[in-house]
Amino acid sequence: MPEGDLAYFVIDLVDTLDLSEVYAFYDRAANGRGRKAASGQPAYHPKMMTALLLYGYCMGTPSSRRIAKLCERDAGYRVVSADQQPNFRTISEFRRIHLAALIGLFVQVLLVAREAGLVKLGHVALDGTKVKANASKHKAMSYARMTEKERALAAEVAALLDQAEEVDAREDGLYGKDKRGDEVPEELRFREGRLKKIREAKAALEAAAKEKARAEGKLDEDDKPKPKDQRNFTDPESKIMKMGDGSFDQAYNCQAAVDSEAQIIVARQATDAGNDKQQLEPMTDQIEENLGEKPKRESADSGYYSEGNVKYLRGKEIDDYVCPNRVKHGENPPPVRGRIPKDLRFIDRVRRKLLTKKGRVTYGKRKEIVEPVFGQMKRVRGLRQFLLRGLIKVHGEWSLWCTTHNILKIWSAQAR
Repeated sequence: MPEGDLAYFVIDLVDTLDLSEVYAFYDRAANGRGRKAASGQPAYHPKMMTALLLYGYCMGTPSSRRIAKLCERDAGYRVVSADQQPNFRTISEFRRIHLAALIGLFVQVLLVAREAGLVKLGHVALDGTKVKANASKHKAMSYARMTEKERALAAEVAALLDQAEEVDAREDGLYGKDKRGDEVPEELRFREGRLKKIREAKAALEAAAKEKARAEGKLDEDDKPKPKDQRNFTDPESKIMKMGDGSFDQAYNCQAAVDSEAQIIVARQATDAGNDKQQLEPMTDQIEENLGEKPKRESADSGYYSEGNVKYLRGKEIDDYVCPNRVKHGENPPPVRGRIPKDLRFIDRVRRKLLTKKGRVTYGKRKEIVEPVFGQMKRVRGLRQFLLRGLIKVHGEWSLWCTTHNILKIWSAQAR
């Protein structure tokens, strides 16, 4: 491999990271206190396995099967794996077991980027992108459809049970009563299983509706799901969302706050919320938590606008550039001049700020800061769909994508 190759860089970087949380798992297992005791040392070194996963995501190869195959055939993967060939299940299990520790690497790599002078927090742009869940939208069902289907399936199950009893009685007359009574017809098993799944999903929607009503202080008046509320049977925590191309699919909303200096991601979060309005505060808090300081200015598109969000940023003394209304492509409203009228509403004052010369220049930088990051992940590295299911695991996988984005930025800056 050529000197300075990404494979060597990832190995060197992992050498600087704190993997004590990963090692602790093997210490507990060796002492018999873990979920399963270990006989001797793990077959593959945790540092190598961590580097292998990070290198795989850097190269746009999150699949454990693909990584395992490349450890046999690709020079870069063979360098990172020290010419070992771990089984794909070993790679998959390592990611599953240590997902929480791998999430923590995001902040460690972010601090390396700041030490390298790639994070200034002069201007942070916030945006979200929808990424397809590991579930089909055709496996989702609305509450109204569940209610309808539950009644129909319950009737079919009752009819099949009656039919089975009739057959049993007839066969008892023919063959005596020695026949086992636990043979369930395949048709009945299918319908009972389907009915059970629908009832579980229906109950989950009802519980979520009650929790929402309780949180909003109106339990008595609105404690039932809406007829169009949906739940997916494959990944119940994913939601039907509007994708970037205008279509609708089962997905997660993946948030990223990006620093303008070198397009380093300074905060990230996967969420099941279809819109971005509730994400501005937690993402801004996460920036401060990750780096110990606030950005000087922050920009976000109209999806994040609310009077409360703008006041929140101003309360933290962050210069805000959050667009109150969607700007059409090519639209270029005239700049404003002169004193601000005293009777302007709050939202009009925000609009006016964005139409000043400084406001137009600052907000205009938002797209070039954050949108190329999603383009690099999706178009260059091939992020199309998550492999894992469930919000916590998807957040872990999104963290891996964001962590390796930052690794690539640090490597690229070092090469320059």
